Amino acid sequence: MVVIGGGMAGARLARRLTAGTGSGAAAAPVTVTVIGEEPHPPYNRVLLAEVLAGRYAPEVIALPAPGGAVDWRGGVRAVRIDRDVRRVVCDDGREVPYDALVLATGANPVLPPLRGLFAARGHGFPDDLPDGVHPFRTLDDCRALAAAARPGTPAVVIGGGLLGVSAARALAGRGAQVVLAHQGEHLMERHLDPDAARLLGEYLAALGIEVHTECRVRGLETADGAARAVELADGYRLDAELVVLACGVRPRTGLARAAGLDIGRGIRVDDSLRTSDPDIFAVGDCAEHHGTVYGLAGAAQEQADALARVLTGPPPAPAPYTGTRALTRLTLAGHRTPTAPFDLAAFGETTPLPGDDVVRLSDATRTAYRKVVVRGDRLVGGILLGDLGTVGALARTWEGDEQLPAAPLLHLLTTDGGF
Repeated sequence: MVVIGGGMAGARLARRLTAGTGSGAAAAPVTVTVIGEEPHPPYNRVLLAEVLAGRYAPEVIALPAPGGAVDWRGGVRAVRIDRDVRRVVCDDGREVPYDALVLATGANPVLPPLRGLFAARGHGFPDDLPDGVHPFRTLDDCRALAAAARPGTPAVVIGGGLLGVSAARALAGRGAQVVLAHQGEHLMERHLDPDAARLLGEYLAALGIEVHTECRVRGLETADGAARAVELADGYRLDAELVVLACGVRPRTGLARAAGLDIGRGIRVDDSLRTSDPDIFAVGDCAEHHGTVYGLAGAAQEQADALARVLTGPPPAPAPYTGTRALTRLTLAGHRTPTAPFDLAAFGETTPLPGDDVVRLSDATRTAYRKVVVRGDRLVGGILLGDLGTVGALARTWEGDEQLPAAPLLHLLTTDGGF
Protein backbone atom coordinates (compact mmCIF):
# COMPACT_ATOMS: atom_id res chain seq x y z
CA MET A 1 0.00 0.00 0.00
CA VAL A 2 1.22 3.47 -0.86
CA VAL A 3 0.12 6.66 0.91
CA ILE A 4 0.82 10.03 -0.72
CA GLY A 5 0.97 12.57 2.09
CA GLY A 6 2.82 12.49 5.39
CA GLY A 7 0.52 14.75 7.40
CA MET A 8 -1.87 13.88 10.20
CA ALA A 9 -4.18 11.76 8.03
CA GLY A 10 -1.39 9.88 6.25
CA ALA A 11 0.55 9.21 9.45
CA ARG A 12 -2.49 7.95 11.33
CA LEU A 13 -3.48 5.68 8.46
CA ALA A 14 0.04 4.23 8.27
CA ARG A 15 -0.02 3.48 12.00
CA ARG A 16 -3.42 1.82 11.78
CA LEU A 17 -2.49 -0.25 8.73
CA THR A 18 0.66 -1.63 10.31
CA ALA A 19 -1.03 -2.20 13.67
CA GLY A 20 -3.55 -4.61 12.12
CA THR A 21 -6.89 -2.89 12.66
CA GLY A 22 -9.06 -5.48 10.96
CA SER A 23 -11.95 -6.78 13.05
CA GLY A 24 -12.35 -10.45 13.85
CA ALA A 25 -9.54 -12.61 12.53
CA ALA A 26 -6.04 -11.23 12.41
CA ALA A 27 -5.49 -8.95 9.45
CA ALA A 28 -3.08 -9.97 6.74
CA PRO A 29 0.31 -8.24 6.99
CA VAL A 30 0.76 -5.23 4.75
CA THR A 31 3.71 -3.16 3.65
CA VAL A 32 3.16 0.58 3.60
CA THR A 33 5.16 3.25 1.80
CA VAL A 34 4.47 6.88 2.74
CA ILE A 35 5.58 9.61 0.33
CA GLY A 36 5.72 12.84 2.32
CA GLU A 37 6.57 16.19 0.76
CA GLU A 38 7.65 17.76 4.05
CA PRO A 39 11.06 16.59 5.30
CA HIS A 40 9.93 16.52 8.94
CA PRO A 41 8.48 13.57 10.81
CA PRO A 42 4.68 13.81 11.13
CA TYR A 43 3.37 16.45 13.53
CA ASN A 44 0.10 17.76 14.95
CA ARG A 45 -0.87 20.66 12.70
CA VAL A 46 -3.54 21.77 15.16
CA LEU A 47 -0.82 22.89 17.58
CA LEU A 48 1.22 25.01 15.15
CA ALA A 49 -0.11 28.20 16.72
CA GLU A 50 1.23 27.04 20.10
CA VAL A 51 4.68 26.59 18.53
CA LEU A 52 4.43 30.05 16.96
CA ALA A 53 3.42 31.52 20.31
CA GLY A 54 6.51 29.96 21.91
CA ARG A 55 4.52 27.70 24.23
CA TYR A 56 5.73 24.45 22.65
CA ALA A 57 8.97 23.45 20.98
CA PRO A 58 8.47 21.87 17.54
CA GLU A 59 9.42 18.43 18.84
CA VAL A 60 6.56 18.57 21.37
CA ILE A 61 3.93 18.43 18.61
CA ALA A 62 5.52 15.43 16.87
CA LEU A 63 3.14 12.52 16.30
CA PRO A 64 4.02 8.93 17.21
CA ALA A 65 6.10 7.49 14.40
CA PRO A 66 4.56 4.60 12.43
CA GLY A 67 6.03 1.18 13.11
CA GLY A 68 9.02 -0.40 11.45
CA ALA A 69 6.88 -1.87 8.66
CA VAL A 70 6.45 1.63 7.17
CA ASP A 71 8.86 2.89 4.53
CA TRP A 72 8.67 6.63 5.27
CA ARG A 73 10.06 8.77 2.44
CA GLY A 74 10.20 12.36 3.65
CA GLY A 75 11.13 15.33 1.49
CA VAL A 76 9.86 13.54 -1.64
CA ARG A 77 7.05 14.82 -3.86
CA ALA A 78 4.80 12.59 -5.93
CA VAL A 79 4.48 14.13 -9.38
CA ARG A 80 2.38 11.62 -11.32
CA ILE A 81 0.11 8.63 -10.87
CA ASP A 82 0.26 6.06 -13.67
CA ARG A 83 -3.00 4.19 -13.17
CA ASP A 84 -2.42 1.81 -16.09
CA VAL A 85 0.57 0.15 -14.43
CA ARG A 86 -0.30 1.24 -10.86
CA ARG A 87 2.82 3.24 -10.13
CA VAL A 88 3.56 6.58 -8.47
CA VAL A 89 6.32 8.67 -10.05
CA CYS A 90 8.30 10.88 -7.65
CA ASP A 91 10.36 14.02 -8.19
CA ASP A 92 13.55 12.13 -7.30
CA GLY A 93 13.04 9.87 -10.30
CA ARG A 94 11.93 6.81 -8.38
CA GLU A 95 8.74 4.92 -9.23
CA VAL A 96 6.74 3.26 -6.46
CA PRO A 97 4.34 0.44 -7.37
CA TYR A 98 1.07 0.03 -5.49
CA ASP A 99 -1.74 -2.45 -5.01
CA ALA A 100 -3.81 0.16 -3.18
CA LEU A 101 -3.06 3.89 -3.28
CA VAL A 102 -4.25 6.43 -0.73
CA LEU A 103 -4.23 10.16 -1.42
CA ALA A 104 -3.74 12.16 1.78
CA THR A 105 -2.41 15.23 0.01
CA GLY A 106 -4.05 17.76 2.34
CA ALA A 107 -4.73 21.34 1.33
CA ASN A 108 -2.86 24.42 0.16
CA PRO A 109 -3.24 27.90 1.62
CA VAL A 110 -5.36 30.21 -0.50
CA LEU A 111 -3.32 33.11 -1.87
CA PRO A 112 -5.49 36.21 -2.31
CA PRO A 113 -5.25 38.20 -5.56
CA LEU A 114 -3.27 41.08 -4.06
CA ARG A 115 -1.28 43.55 -6.10
CA GLY A 116 2.42 43.10 -5.37
CA LEU A 117 2.02 39.69 -3.74
CA PHE A 118 4.45 37.92 -6.05
CA ALA A 119 8.00 39.08 -6.67
CA ALA A 120 9.38 38.03 -10.05
CA ARG A 121 11.90 35.52 -8.78
CA GLY A 122 10.75 32.58 -10.86
CA HIS A 123 11.31 29.92 -8.18
CA GLY A 124 7.66 29.04 -7.64
CA PHE A 125 5.48 29.25 -4.55
CA PRO A 126 6.37 29.98 -1.79
CA ASP A 127 9.83 31.18 -2.85
CA ASP A 128 8.39 33.90 -5.04
CA LEU A 129 6.56 35.64 -2.19
CA PRO A 130 8.18 38.84 -0.92
CA ASP A 131 10.35 38.51 2.17
CA GLY A 132 8.24 38.84 5.28
CA VAL A 133 5.10 37.41 3.64
CA HIS A 134 4.12 33.97 4.85
CA PRO A 135 1.24 31.52 4.69
CA PHE A 136 0.52 29.70 7.96
CA ARG A 137 0.07 26.06 7.13
CA THR A 138 3.26 24.05 7.77
CA LEU A 139 5.96 23.70 10.39
CA ASP A 140 8.36 25.54 8.09
CA ASP A 141 5.86 28.43 7.87
CA CYS A 142 5.67 28.44 11.65
CA ARG A 143 9.44 28.49 12.11
CA ALA A 144 9.86 31.31 9.59
CA LEU A 145 7.21 33.41 11.33
CA ALA A 146 8.68 32.73 14.77
CA ALA A 147 12.14 33.82 13.57
CA ALA A 148 10.75 37.05 12.11
CA ALA A 149 8.39 38.02 14.95
CA ARG A 150 10.29 40.19 17.42
CA PRO A 151 8.88 42.57 20.05
CA GLY A 152 7.52 45.63 18.30
CA THR A 153 7.55 44.13 14.79
CA PRO A 154 4.58 45.53 12.84
CA ALA A 155 2.56 42.56 11.58
CA VAL A 156 -0.65 42.28 9.57
CA VAL A 157 -2.68 39.07 9.52
CA ILE A 158 -4.98 38.91 6.49
CA GLY A 159 -8.03 36.79 7.28
CA GLY A 160 -10.09 36.56 10.46
CA GLY A 161 -11.12 32.93 10.38
CA LEU A 162 -9.91 30.25 12.77
CA LEU A 163 -6.40 30.23 11.31
CA GLY A 164 -6.05 34.02 11.25
CA VAL A 165 -7.25 34.45 14.81
CA SER A 166 -4.82 31.74 15.96
CA ALA A 167 -1.90 33.37 14.13
CA ALA A 168 -2.74 36.86 15.43
CA ARG A 169 -2.92 35.64 19.01
CA ALA A 170 0.38 33.77 18.67
CA LEU A 171 2.23 36.74 17.15
CA ALA A 172 0.88 39.06 19.84
CA GLY A 173 2.22 36.61 22.40
CA ARG A 174 5.67 37.18 20.91
CA GLY A 175 5.30 40.93 21.31
CA ALA A 176 4.57 41.84 17.69
CA GLN A 177 2.28 44.80 16.99
CA VAL A 178 -0.52 42.93 15.26
CA VAL A 179 -3.33 44.16 13.04
CA LEU A 180 -5.96 41.60 12.03
CA ALA A 181 -7.67 42.55 8.74
CA HIS A 182 -10.81 40.58 7.88
CA GLN A 183 -13.01 41.07 4.85
CA GLY A 184 -16.15 39.56 6.41
CA GLU A 185 -18.73 41.29 8.56
CA HIS A 186 -17.46 39.63 11.73
CA LEU A 187 -14.65 37.36 12.88
CA MET A 188 -14.88 33.61 12.31
CA GLU A 189 -18.24 33.83 10.54
CA ARG A 190 -18.11 30.09 9.74
CA HIS A 191 -18.24 29.30 13.44
CA LEU A 192 -19.54 32.31 15.40
CA ASP A 193 -22.60 34.53 15.37
CA PRO A 194 -22.21 38.35 15.56
CA ASP A 195 -22.60 38.50 19.34
CA ALA A 196 -19.91 35.89 19.95
CA ALA A 197 -17.64 37.49 17.35
CA ARG A 198 -17.94 40.88 19.05
CA LEU A 199 -16.89 39.34 22.35
CA LEU A 200 -13.96 37.61 20.64
CA GLY A 201 -12.89 40.93 19.09
CA GLU A 202 -12.92 42.61 22.47
CA TYR A 203 -10.77 39.85 23.89
CA LEU A 204 -8.27 40.10 21.05
CA ALA A 205 -8.11 43.86 21.60
CA ALA A 206 -7.20 43.17 25.23
CA LEU A 207 -4.24 41.17 23.90
CA GLY A 208 -3.10 44.26 22.01
CA ILE A 209 -4.42 43.13 18.62
CA GLU A 210 -6.03 45.78 16.42
CA VAL A 211 -9.03 44.19 14.68
CA HIS A 212 -10.61 45.49 11.47
CA THR A 213 -13.65 43.77 9.93
CA GLU A 214 -15.34 44.55 6.60
CA CYS A 215 -11.84 45.47 5.57
CA ARG A 216 -10.57 44.46 2.12
CA VAL A 217 -6.85 44.35 1.46
CA ARG A 218 -5.96 45.59 -2.02
CA GLY A 219 -2.22 45.13 -2.24
CA LEU A 220 1.23 44.96 -0.72
CA GLU A 221 3.93 47.58 -0.78
CA THR A 222 7.44 46.17 -1.04
CA ALA A 223 10.97 47.53 -1.16
CA ASP A 224 14.03 45.49 -2.17
CA GLY A 225 11.85 42.38 -2.35
CA ALA A 226 10.54 42.70 1.23
CA ALA A 227 7.14 43.67 2.62
CA ARG A 228 6.81 47.19 3.94
CA ALA A 229 3.07 47.87 4.12
CA VAL A 230 -0.40 46.56 3.38
CA GLU A 231 -2.73 48.78 1.36
CA LEU A 232 -6.48 48.61 2.05
CA ALA A 233 -9.21 49.16 -0.54
CA ASP A 234 -10.10 52.52 1.00
CA GLY A 235 -6.50 53.69 0.50
CA TYR A 236 -5.48 53.33 4.14
CA ARG A 237 -1.94 52.02 4.63
CA LEU A 238 -0.81 49.66 7.38
CA ASP A 239 2.91 49.37 8.12
CA ALA A 240 3.92 45.73 7.96
CA GLU A 241 7.30 44.05 8.10
CA LEU A 242 5.48 40.75 8.58
CA VAL A 243 2.35 39.69 6.65
CA VAL A 244 0.49 36.45 7.36
CA LEU A 245 -1.84 35.06 4.69
CA ALA A 246 -4.65 33.28 6.52
CA CYS A 247 -7.32 33.36 3.80
CA GLY A 248 -8.40 29.74 4.02
CA VAL A 249 -7.21 26.56 2.35
CA ARG A 250 -8.04 24.68 -0.83
CA PRO A 251 -7.87 20.87 -1.20
CA ARG A 252 -4.81 19.67 -3.10
CA THR A 253 -6.39 17.88 -6.04
CA GLY A 254 -3.87 18.50 -8.83
CA LEU A 255 -2.31 15.04 -8.73
CA ALA A 256 -5.71 13.35 -8.69
CA ARG A 257 -7.08 15.59 -11.43
CA ALA A 258 -4.10 14.86 -13.69
CA ALA A 259 -4.72 11.13 -13.11
CA GLY A 260 -8.31 11.49 -14.32
CA LEU A 261 -10.07 10.95 -10.99
CA ASP A 262 -13.48 12.47 -10.26
CA ILE A 263 -12.98 15.90 -8.70
CA GLY A 264 -15.43 18.35 -7.11
CA ARG A 265 -14.21 20.78 -4.50
CA GLY A 266 -12.05 17.88 -3.34
CA ILE A 267 -11.34 14.33 -4.48
CA ARG A 268 -14.75 12.67 -4.46
CA VAL A 269 -15.00 9.51 -2.34
CA ASP A 270 -17.77 7.11 -1.39
CA ASP A 271 -18.60 5.62 2.03
CA SER A 272 -15.53 3.36 1.74
CA LEU A 273 -13.34 6.44 1.06
CA ARG A 274 -12.84 5.04 -2.46
CA THR A 275 -12.35 7.38 -5.42
CA SER A 276 -13.63 6.84 -8.96
CA ASP A 277 -10.71 4.38 -9.37
CA PRO A 278 -11.40 1.26 -7.27
CA ASP A 279 -7.70 0.95 -6.36
CA ILE A 280 -7.33 4.55 -5.15
CA PHE A 281 -8.68 6.07 -1.94
CA ALA A 282 -8.55 9.54 -0.37
CA VAL A 283 -8.70 10.83 3.21
CA GLY A 284 -8.25 14.10 5.06
CA ASP A 285 -8.36 17.66 3.80
CA CYS A 286 -8.19 16.63 0.12
CA ALA A 287 -11.24 14.34 0.27
CA GLU A 288 -14.84 15.29 -0.54
CA HIS A 289 -17.42 12.96 0.98
CA HIS A 290 -21.01 13.43 -0.21
CA GLY A 291 -20.33 17.05 -1.09
CA THR A 292 -18.49 17.92 2.14
CA VAL A 293 -14.82 18.81 2.52
CA TYR A 294 -14.28 18.93 6.26
CA GLY A 295 -10.83 20.47 6.52
CA LEU A 296 -10.67 19.46 10.19
CA ALA A 297 -8.22 17.24 12.05
CA GLY A 298 -10.98 15.25 13.72
CA ALA A 299 -12.53 14.32 10.40
CA ALA A 300 -9.13 13.38 8.94
CA GLN A 301 -8.48 11.02 11.84
CA GLU A 302 -11.91 9.41 11.62
CA GLN A 303 -11.47 8.90 7.89
CA ALA A 304 -8.03 7.36 8.40
CA ASP A 305 -9.43 4.94 10.98
CA ALA A 306 -12.37 4.03 8.75
CA LEU A 307 -10.13 3.43 5.73
CA ALA A 308 -7.76 1.26 7.76
CA ARG A 309 -10.73 -0.97 8.59
CA VAL A 310 -11.73 -1.08 4.92
CA LEU A 311 -8.22 -2.00 3.76
CA THR A 312 -7.35 -4.55 6.42
CA GLY A 313 -10.66 -5.93 7.66
CA PRO A 314 -11.83 -9.38 6.52
CA PRO A 315 -15.44 -9.94 5.35
CA PRO A 316 -18.08 -8.97 6.18
CA ALA A 317 -17.43 -5.43 5.02
CA PRO A 318 -16.76 -2.95 7.84
CA ALA A 319 -19.27 -0.25 8.72
CA PRO A 320 -19.21 2.58 6.15
CA TYR A 321 -17.90 6.05 6.86
CA THR A 322 -21.02 8.20 7.16
CA GLY A 323 -19.45 11.57 7.95
CA THR A 324 -17.96 13.35 10.94
CA ARG A 325 -19.59 15.42 13.65
CA ALA A 326 -16.65 17.66 14.37
CA LEU A 327 -16.25 20.19 17.16
CA THR A 328 -13.95 23.20 16.70
CA ARG A 329 -11.98 24.11 19.82
CA LEU A 330 -9.51 26.95 20.28
CA THR A 331 -7.67 28.25 23.35
CA LEU A 332 -6.98 31.95 23.05
CA ALA A 333 -5.43 33.02 26.36
CA GLY A 334 -2.23 34.95 25.64
CA HIS A 335 1.13 35.26 27.37
CA ARG A 336 0.72 38.90 28.26
CA THR A 337 -2.70 38.77 29.89
CA PRO A 338 -3.22 37.64 33.48
CA THR A 339 -6.89 36.98 32.82
CA ALA A 340 -8.69 33.66 33.19
CA PRO A 341 -8.48 31.13 30.34
CA PHE A 342 -10.46 32.08 27.27
CA ASP A 343 -11.63 29.15 25.19
CA LEU A 344 -13.81 28.91 22.12
CA ALA A 345 -15.87 25.92 21.07
CA ALA A 346 -18.35 25.68 18.19
CA PHE A 347 -20.19 22.70 16.78
CA GLY A 348 -23.06 21.74 14.56
CA GLU A 349 -25.75 24.09 13.24
CA THR A 350 -25.41 27.41 15.05
CA THR A 351 -27.99 29.28 12.95
CA PRO A 352 -31.50 28.20 14.06
CA LEU A 353 -34.26 27.18 11.68
CA PRO A 354 -37.90 28.21 12.18
CA GLY A 355 -39.26 26.27 15.13
CA ASP A 356 -35.90 25.67 16.79
CA ASP A 357 -35.33 26.66 20.41
CA VAL A 358 -32.31 28.85 21.22
CA VAL A 359 -30.83 29.24 24.67
CA ARG A 360 -28.30 32.05 25.09
CA LEU A 361 -26.36 33.30 28.11
CA SER A 362 -24.03 36.30 27.83
CA ASP A 363 -21.90 37.87 30.57
CA ALA A 364 -19.74 40.71 29.28
CA THR A 365 -18.09 41.27 32.67
CA ARG A 366 -16.72 37.73 32.60
CA THR A 367 -16.16 37.64 28.83
CA ALA A 368 -18.48 34.66 28.60
CA TYR A 369 -21.00 33.67 25.93
CA ARG A 370 -22.93 30.44 25.53
CA LYS A 371 -25.56 29.57 22.97
CA VAL A 372 -27.15 26.27 21.99
CA VAL A 373 -29.68 25.41 19.31
CA VAL A 374 -32.25 22.70 20.10
CA ARG A 375 -34.46 21.02 17.50
CA GLY A 376 -37.19 18.92 19.04
CA ASP A 377 -35.46 16.80 21.66
CA ARG A 378 -31.99 17.01 20.06
CA LEU A 379 -29.08 19.41 20.50
CA VAL A 380 -28.06 20.45 16.96
CA GLY A 381 -25.38 23.11 17.56
CA GLY A 382 -23.69 25.49 19.93
CA ILE A 383 -21.24 28.36 20.39
CA LEU A 384 -19.29 28.67 23.64
CA LEU A 385 -16.75 31.32 24.64
CA GLY A 386 -14.99 32.05 27.91
CA ASP A 387 -13.64 29.89 30.70
CA LEU A 388 -15.29 26.68 29.58
CA GLY A 389 -13.42 24.25 31.77
CA THR A 390 -14.54 21.24 29.77
CA VAL A 391 -16.97 21.04 26.90
CA GLY A 392 -17.97 17.79 28.52
CA ALA A 393 -21.57 16.64 28.58
CA LEU A 394 -22.84 19.06 25.97
CA ALA A 395 -20.37 17.95 23.32
CA ARG A 396 -20.99 14.27 24.09
CA THR A 397 -24.75 14.82 23.82
CA TRP A 398 -24.35 16.45 20.42
CA GLU A 399 -21.77 14.00 19.07
CA GLY A 400 -23.90 11.03 20.12
CA ASP A 401 -27.13 12.64 18.87
CA GLU A 402 -28.64 11.80 22.26
CA GLN A 403 -32.13 12.70 23.39
CA LEU A 404 -32.14 15.68 25.74
CA PRO A 405 -33.54 15.32 29.27
CA ALA A 406 -36.91 16.83 30.09
CA ALA A 407 -35.31 19.48 32.32
CA PRO A 408 -35.72 23.17 31.30
CA LEU A 409 -33.44 24.09 28.39
CA LEU A 410 -31.58 26.65 30.50
CA HIS A 411 -30.16 23.65 32.35
CA LEU A 412 -28.00 22.97 29.29
CA LEU A 413 -25.87 26.06 29.96
CA THR A 414 -25.49 25.77 33.72
CA THR A 415 -22.72 24.03 35.63
CA ASP A 416 -25.10 21.21 36.45
CA GLY A 417 -25.63 20.69 32.74
CA GLY A 418 -22.01 19.79 32.11
CA PHE A 419 -20.24 23.17 32.18
